[in-house]
Amino acid sequence: MIPASFAYERAQSVREAVELLESHQGEAKVLSGGHSLIPLLKLRLTSPTVLVDIGGIAELKGISAEGDRLVVGALTTHAEVAASPEVRRHLPLLAEAARQVGDLQVRNRGTVGGNIAHADPASDLPAVALALDAVITVEGPAGRSEVPVEDFILGPLLTALGGSDVVVSVAFPIPKGKWKGAYEKYPHPASGYAVAGVAAVIGVDDGGTIRDARVGITGVGDMPYRARDVEAALVGNPATEEVVRRAAERADAEGSFSGDLFASEDYRRHLSKVYTRRALMRSLP
Repeated sequence: MIPASFAYERAQSVREAVELLESHQGEAKVLSGGHSLIPLLKLRLTSPTVLVDIGGIAELKGISAEGDRLVVGALTTHAEVAASPEVRRHLPLLAEAARQVGDLQVRNRGTVGGNIAHADPASDLPAVALALDAVITVEGPAGRSEVPVEDFILGPLLTALGGSDVVVSVAFPIPKGKWKGAYEKYPHPASGYAVAGVAAVIGVDDGGTIRDARVGITGVGDMPYRARDVEAALVGNPATEEVVRRAAERADAEGSFSGDLFASEDYRRHLSKVYTRRALMRSLP
């Protein structure tokens, strides 16, 4: 299909983008990489009167280690994250997940900020963001604020972003001490979206006891979720395969599961356990 008619504005700064969005009173949409927005426009699932292009704003690009956080600019592409020496050194889990996003074209054009802001329930990066307690920096009419990812993603294609807000960056805390992480995914063969995707992090103390565990799950329902029952079954126990197997059986205790023509609800529940176990096994030190 052909999109409905719209006007086009190109912002030169984040503040200008916010002002353009505000001036159109909820009738405008932000255009960054476009891989999420353009299909919606073509199907007329959204019909904004104005597109505000933020693709040329240099401030929104780049990756930097700032203290105990790795900050990724909203316009940084998945390919740039996957190839970044900074990401590979500090958060190899994030680089691994970025390598599995969509296909080559999507990774080369799709952006981290757009991925998180779109809040597709089968996206890969929200699982990693949840597992790492990521924080989203947002600029709106009142200035900048930081929103924890658990408060940012509210439902399928629904976030805490206001109509005049722009995602500036995503900050991923770097786990402390001895830790290891992994991302395991069952991709849909047609789209590359996650039928089930699990990001896991395990931290251990000097005695081999699990002191910290994080599990984020995506693809199996209406929105990604933290598998806190799994985490509770791990913390305080020895870092062994048997402990992981028992804990992974709790992967479907939280979250909402859904089915479709490709995978039923029961099958997705099964996949959540299988891929949680795989991700955790690879996260054992």
